[in-house]
Amino acid sequence: MLVGGFDLVNIIRIGVDITIVWYVLYKLIMIIRGTKAIQLLKGIVVVIIVWLLSILFDLQTIQWITNQAILWGFLVIIILFQPELRRALEQLGRGSIFSRGTKSEEEVIDQIIKSIVTSSLYMAKRRIGALITIELDTGVGEYAETGIPINGELTNQLLTNIFTPNTPLHDGAVILKDSKIVAAACYLPLSESASISRDLGTRHRAALGISEVTDALTIVVSEETGAISCSKNGELFRDLDEEKLHDILMRNLTQTIKGPDVNPLNWRAKKNG
Repeated sequence: MLVGGFDLVNIIRIGVDITIVWYVLYKLIMIIRGTKAIQLLKGIVVVIIVWLLSILFDLQTIQWITNQAILWGFLVIIILFQPELRRALEQLGRGSIFSRGTKSEEEVIDQIIKSIVTSSLYMAKRRIGALITIELDTGVGEYAETGIPINGELTNQLLTNIFTPNTPLHDGAVILKDSKIVAAACYLPLSESASISRDLGTRHRAALGISEVTDALTIVVSEETGAISCSKNGELFRDLDEEKLHDILMRNLTQTIKGPDVNPLNWRAKKNG
């Protein structure tokens, strides 16, 4: 079949051919990303560019040198980068080279919850005050802008270190988005509700304040008692143990992906204030 003088079948064949090659190259780059092989790839690109320029301008000496580098370079690559090549072949054999290169949503959620719970329990045991706000559907970027940008991968070690007393970032809130720590030392709006218990401090008022203007979930660790609390939708849930904290995080982080649920915090947590 001819379309505008071109064979449609051949056009499709060429398009599929190019797509497959580029996809394989992309997957190979993802495999070597973050390894020393990526630096080698940059060097190969430089050599090829020099080789093309030497042909263009008829630089025979440089052309001979680059020809030798290309000729023997593949052997050197095989010798120096056996681990990377072996890993690529193993992934090809398992078929994982064509699978998703990122973690599944469930794995990401589990990692986020594990980091927050581990850090919260550690700080609660040592009575380290903490204020952790997790962005859900409503953006909290304006509050993140009041703090110090972090944009680091969420880990319990980093989260705990931020709130360690007498460090520059310990005072204020940490804002999380997805699996990232967006900012630290952030200022949150304080709740002016008259129904707040008198024994609650600034962190709890800030947690309630942000929950009154956004749908964010905020975790509070009390510096005085070591108790863990949680706020959402203008409500405060206090004295959470590991199981309750884990369940609240699971319900809220899961609903962000799977859709809203009715009263995700309306379960057996104790409500005060």
